[in-house]
Amino acid sequence: MTSSLPLLPRVLMLPKWYPNRYDDQDGDFVARHVAAIAPHTNAVVLFAGVARGPLPGLIECAAEWKAAVPTLRYYYRAAPTGWPVLDKPLKLLLYFACLWRGYQQVVRYWGTKPHLVHVHVLLRTGLFAWWLRVWQGIPYLVTEHWTLYLPPRSAGIGPMRRWLTRLVVKRAAALHTVSEGLRDAMRHLGFGNPRSAVIANVVDTDLFRPTANKPAPAPLLVVSAFHDAVKNISGILRVVAGLQSELPHLRLRIAGYGPDAQVLQNLAADLGLLASGTVQFLGKLPHPAVAHEMQHAAALISFSRAETFGCVLLEARACGCPVVATRVGGVPELFQPEGRFGVLIEPDDEAALGAAIRAVYQEHPQFAPEVLCADAAERCSPAKVGRQFAALYQSILAR
Repeated sequence: MTSSLPLLPRVLMLPKWYPNRYDDQDGDFVARHVAAIAPHTNAVVLFAGVARGPLPGLIECAAEWKAAVPTLRYYYRAAPTGWPVLDKPLKLLLYFACLWRGYQQVVRYWGTKPHLVHVHVLLRTGLFAWWLRVWQGIPYLVTEHWTLYLPPRSAGIGPMRRWLTRLVVKRAAALHTVSEGLRDAMRHLGFGNPRSAVIANVVDTDLFRPTANKPAPAPLLVVSAFHDAVKNISGILRVVAGLQSELPHLRLRIAGYGPDAQVLQNLAADLGLLASGTVQFLGKLPHPAVAHEMQHAAALISFSRAETFGCVLLEARACGCPVVATRVGGVPELFQPEGRFGVLIEPDDEAALGAAIRAVYQEHPQFAPEVLCADAAERCSPAKVGRQFAALYQSILAR
């Protein structure tokens, strides 16, 4: 039966988040999955998102047919009429209109329909894929990254979304999650599929690698989206403020961006962390700069309340940088055997975070960079992840 399978299956990638003209790092973990899969497929990416600026019409398409992975990015107006009561349903219609137009372009490009649709993050993407399955018989795979399904956030999923998510996941050819913790959380909510796979996120192990030159004392590092309700960067700031007199050489560098940036900078100023030079906000950094920061950090700190995987944790590991992280979501899976790759603490336990930071500077725990780097490569290298997805595709198409 396998002899009739396509050598390079045509795969339509449907991401909810993807790097775009307004944010080149939005959904970059999805883009890394796509890049890892690309050598094993004939893939096209179809993305639609709300425009954050003026458009000449209701919809605009930016096509990159000659890219390494051909990509169609559609943008639609945020306020089509200016009347909020009308704009919400109209934006939903515009979203599906973008996907339909894009699908037609992709079929013309290939000269035929895809073998498989790969949905990256639900829900609207999955509804469109489900419709294609009903209409054209095209199987679809669901990949999920979202912390929405983890216990701290899942209470916010409304009844209609629950029903639709259950339908889309059940009808999928398979469900892929980036961690067992996320798969189990979705299953607990009724979003299960009899065929499931756990495949890690991708780390660029050519870029993220150890360096021999690390300053002494090295600073701590935070790399995070500035969504404080989930990432709890404010808790890190409070702990660091409490350690200033005890550890006068302690320095914390924070890379990232997001809606709570100003709030966090104001808190750091109120705690005296900016005036003393203890904390420095680095803003949004490109990946090479993030790798440089990790290579020169004493430890990466993550005090998050919810993580499905935690790409930065493995990027730091690939750089030989130990991690202090919270025991949430899929994170504990990455730290087995526990104590070998860093320190795990409970979420919101500021005393435990303080003790872990003291240990970094006073006890100098030894984490062999070569061991950290090798583990990250084994789990998350593009080649490894690409092969795993290729095998999953073949198993779906063989059915």
